[in-house]
Amino acid sequence: MNTYFPQFKAFWSAENVTGTIHNIYTLRGAPVRNALNWSKEINAALWMFGQEAEVMFASHSWPRFGNARIQEVLRAQRDTYANLNNQALHYANQGVTINEIQNVYQVPKSLQQQWAVRSYHGDVQNNARAVINRFLGFYDGNPVNLNPLSPQDSAPLYVEMMGGSAKIMAKGKQLIGKGQYLQATEILNKLVFAQPQNQPARHLLADAYEQLGYQAESTSVRNNYLQGAFELRNGLPGGTPQKTTGPDVVRAMSTEMWLDFLGISMDPRKAEGISFTINLVTPDNGEKYLVELSNATLTNIKNQQAKNPDLTITINRADLNQVMMGVSSFDDLIKAGKAKFDGDRKPFEQLRGLLVSFAPNFEILPGTASKSPAKGLAPFALPDMMDGD
Repeated sequence: MNTYFPQFKAFWSAENVTGTIHNIYTLRGAPVRNALNWSKEINAALWMFGQEAEVMFASHSWPRFGNARIQEVLRAQRDTYANLNNQALHYANQGVTINEIQNVYQVPKSLQQQWAVRSYHGDVQNNARAVINRFLGFYDGNPVNLNPLSPQDSAPLYVEMMGGSAKIMAKGKQLIGKGQYLQATEILNKLVFAQPQNQPARHLLADAYEQLGYQAESTSVRNNYLQGAFELRNGLPGGTPQKTTGPDVVRAMSTEMWLDFLGISMDPRKAEGISFTINLVTPDNGEKYLVELSNATLTNIKNQQAKNPDLTITINRADLNQVMMGVSSFDDLIKAGKAKFDGDRKPFEQLRGLLVSFAPNFEILPGTASKSPAKGLAPFALPDMMDGD
């Protein structure tokens, strides 16, 4: 959404046009964005507002003054997102895969020379792969990648075939000495997955990641490399992770979305053979939900109620918020007269026993797990819903 203030000839571009190119796929994890749509919306803004605007400002960027400069920036950003989409799909139609496009796609030289469209945040290589991922998916057409081995299973085979850790370490040092850091990470990563406790290998891989981080223009890519180097050397930090989910976020979240999250939190391997129906009623906002467990899957539907449910839970949404924030429990609210269970309590106990409490500090690189892992959430509580993108 863009906003124009005609009395001031001021165009607010929100975060659609800033001092850099965004991530099409964010490294923190999110649905892939549509680069072509992004370009088209900037083009619409250029012709709706950019013909007369004298100042353009954004949420996380500095203002641009003068109509000529505003049009120049809008055109550059429009063309950068469109070129990313068009060129990535151009090469995809010639057989370039998601595992190759990052080494083929190049931003046109004329755009590379404009400060307004450099990749300080979003990364060029990552974005090119994201375009193909959005439209064609992760599969590159090579059958070996249909059902690939997990790294911890494939790595020992690679290490054996490469002649063992000593040869890999020697070659890794040689590659790093030549500045061939990506090649070094390719083989050292295999060694670390095969031998997670091999500290010299971990440190050498960290050295290569560190250099790649220093060379990265994108801050998000740089931070990922440097974080990887830190974890390889020190492991994950312990303690309690910061939690920023507050009352405003929880209140704004729909009950349906919370129920969907419970479906994600449930361990399906423990749910085999269990089935029940629960009617959930929240009188203060007039909502009703039917929650059903069948085939090791928890589903919900709004504005439906089972005729003969195993259990009916009645609780005001305002009180349910306390459960979602993890500051109260259903049992506490029942004792306080703020929640009511009608029917068999067994399904509730079964569901509570099936929920897995997610902790955000799981390891990605092998052997980095914290010796004092963070405690998980209370049952039925929401995870941290905020992000730093």
